[in-house]
Amino acid sequence: MTKDLAGHVAVVTGGARGLGYSIASALARRGVDVGLLDLLPTVSESAESLAGDLGVRAAGRVVDVTDADAVEAAFADLEAELGQPTLLVTAAGITIWGASETVEPAVWQKVIDVNLSGTFFAAQAFGRRCLDTNRNGSAIFVSSMSGFIVNQPQFQASYSASKAAVAHLAKSLAVEWATRGIRVNAIAPGYFLSDMTREFTDSNPDLAEQWTSSIPMGRMGEPGDLDGLVGFLASADSAYITGQTITIDGGYTSL
Repeated sequence: MTKDLAGHVAVVTGGARGLGYSIASALARRGVDVGLLDLLPTVSESAESLAGDLGVRAAGRVVDVTDADAVEAAFADLEAELGQPTLLVTAAGITIWGASETVEPAVWQKVIDVNLSGTFFAAQAFGRRCLDTNRNGSAIFVSSMSGFIVNQPQFQASYSASKAAVAHLAKSLAVEWATRGIRVNAIAPGYFLSDMTREFTDSNPDLAEQWTSSIPMGRMGEPGDLDGLVGFLASADSAYITGQTITIDGGYTSL
């Protein structure tokens, strides 16, 4: 287990539930104090659970990640309560299915705004703090294997495009900030059983079987399967790694 993270402060977007909460929990188990940002009003309860279960300081703020001013204000609030963040995980994201020839412009834009712009605004608020104080930092963006392949049979061009852009944004910021102490990487999960995905697969067992049958390891990922990778990228163990996207998908994209 990585031990050099105790005392650090992380901000996790999309942290109220699902993969975001699981990642926040993994960091908290390593002694990291955690600030959660989410549109869901339950984010404060999620923070309380982290603090109570794992003995770290945690705080939650309701925020729309597509609003740059609101993101900046939320970071300022968390910094005042927890201290300056040196770790960032951007797990806020949505997907909307639909045929591309009929998708409404507002629907397309919503996915891009949450997944791409929301990632950038969080990175911007995080980067300002590290750069202004000459503090080293590690940002981990949640991309997706869908940014590198086309999933079947679902149609989700906006999601795939946004996640490809998130991976390239990680490269861009990694190069821009490389000599200034901030590393930026991305993880690209495959099919993972987050809360929302599990609800969907329970209601659509045939599609779940189709997905699972295409995974060489024979199962979908559990949220805890991300813990080791996130801990590694957050820690000094990966001090010479930046600008990379690491796929974690049970071998799905190897086919």
